[in-house]
Amino acid sequence: MKVKHIASAVLVAAFAVACGGPKTAPVEEMTLKDAVGDKFLIGTALNVNQVAGRDTNATNIVKTQFSAIVPENCMKMEEVQPEEGKFTFEDADAFVKFGEENGLTMTGHCLIWHSQCPEWFCVDKNGKNVTPEVLKQRMKTHITTVVQHFKGKLKGWDVVNEAIIEDGSYRKSKFYEILGEEFIPLAFQYAHEADSTIELYYNDYGMDNPGRRDGVVKLIRSLKEKGLRIDAVGMQGHMGMDYPKIEDFEKSMLAFANEGVKVMITEWDMSALPTASRTANISDTVAFKKALNPYPDALPDSVSQAWNARMKQFFDLFEKHADIVDRVTAWGVTDGDSWKNGFPIRGRKDYPLLFDRDYQPKAWVKEVIEEAKNAETPSAE
Repeated sequence: MKVKHIASAVLVAAFAVACGGPKTAPVEEMTLKDAVGDKFLIGTALNVNQVAGRDTNATNIVKTQFSAIVPENCMKMEEVQPEEGKFTFEDADAFVKFGEENGLTMTGHCLIWHSQCPEWFCVDKNGKNVTPEVLKQRMKTHITTVVQHFKGKLKGWDVVNEAIIEDGSYRKSKFYEILGEEFIPLAFQYAHEADSTIELYYNDYGMDNPGRRDGVVKLIRSLKEKGLRIDAVGMQGHMGMDYPKIEDFEKSMLAFANEGVKVMITEWDMSALPTASRTANISDTVAFKKALNPYPDALPDSVSQAWNARMKQFFDLFEKHADIVDRVTAWGVTDGDSWKNGFPIRGRKDYPLLFDRDYQPKAWVKEVIEEAKNAETPSAE
């Protein structure tokens, strides 16, 4: 089990000074990362505005409340190699500099993903799929260049993102069309060859799904049988008020850990709004939009309480399994940053993150901090 960190920044004792009677030193507030301590890293995704200091309130939250960061977009394929052989690291380098200056653990996201992949990557000049040999070379060049550029600065990389679907089979992406199942072990091989010290992860969403769970377990075993290293599985935490079931999410956590890898909770956010149904009757467009955007001003107290209770239940689950959980990362700093806003309809306002639009911690975050304070305060004899 991991040893609980005793925060040095809380409840500073009163002390006397030479020029008079006893005075009390300022009391520094315990933060979220203080409360989590050494159980696991507590992180957040950063956008380029926050890295550049254009959202100073959010930047201050990151510096004080979190111990780890991951880039939201600036290390994705289309961002760092928009044209073949033309690598652009300006935003990604700024992200790393921010992390180094503030003592934050950094993870790279992501090396191979079918989405946000530059259009040229898998096709020739005529728009037809390239040969397996060409795609292998492009993958190796991309992975090697990117991994070596950040060598010694990141803890690990999401090597492959979202390659397995709900029934446990492979997503029919361009990578799969051209290379079949081989593209994943090749990506892990190239990443390891580029930097043998870096941790290597597979990352996916909907990991509570039994089919995807079994597919990822099969992938872990296949990589290890080939003599390749996989250090952790990232379980994306995109959640709602009615999904996933906590017990199903826990089953997947334990299934992956039983394969000898660590578990990371990545991209964590929980929509407080009704889940958008793909089969909904949208003939009445106005009514449909109103149903999907029910809280344009603020959450009702009852909904806020239910949301906070559910977030706390999941956080308690992560703490329960702190021996296998290496990192918990929110997908954004405040509600205003979230990709959930405007999805699936323009103007939709959501409340899915750990800090609100006024840069204040949500009730469940305060509860976590208060519990940690109470645990560290010695009981009176």
